[in-house]
Amino acid sequence: MKSILAIGASSSRTSINRKLASYTANQVADCMVELLDLNDFEMPIYSVDKEEELGIPNEALKFKKQIQDADGIIISFAEHNGSYAAAYKNIVDWTSRIEGKLWEEKTLFLMATSPGDRGGQTVLASATSSYPRMGANVVSEFSLPSFYENFSDEGINDETLKSAFETQLSKYIQNI
Repeated sequence: MKSILAIGASSSRTSINRKLASYTANQVADCMVELLDLNDFEMPIYSVDKEEELGIPNEALKFKKQIQDADGIIISFAEHNGSYAAAYKNIVDWTSRIEGKLWEEKTLFLMATSPGDRGGQTVLASATSSYPRMGANVVSEFSLPSFYENFSDEGINDETLKSAFETQLSKYIQNI
């Protein structure tokens, strides 16, 4: 059975990106879903000095193990001032120091959502362009604008957005 690692790249307890990542992962039939909570991976803010003083934190090692154990990864990014949420960026910074390519050549579906009409497009574009250099096989990407208007417990409400999402989900499923 395939294993999907779903990450809502926000530390908010009510994260809309965590909801989108969970929803998406649960659309993949016949797989086990592991939904990460970034709050389980709190570490000191990364710096070379901290790394030399403390070594790699156990939380970063656990995050890396989650990546290694997954067949596919789904990430939905929160956008804070046009970039990654600080908690998520810190986890990536620490974990990338462990070995080689952070994403282990895993198949990734990258997404973003926000309450606004751009749907986190700036952070999504940044990840889509940089993650392949970090060992990611990015096969799908999707931005959901105006989360509260376009998403409910049943999923994506807008038919055009739903169709675009399903196309990207299908590409992802074919590649894991």
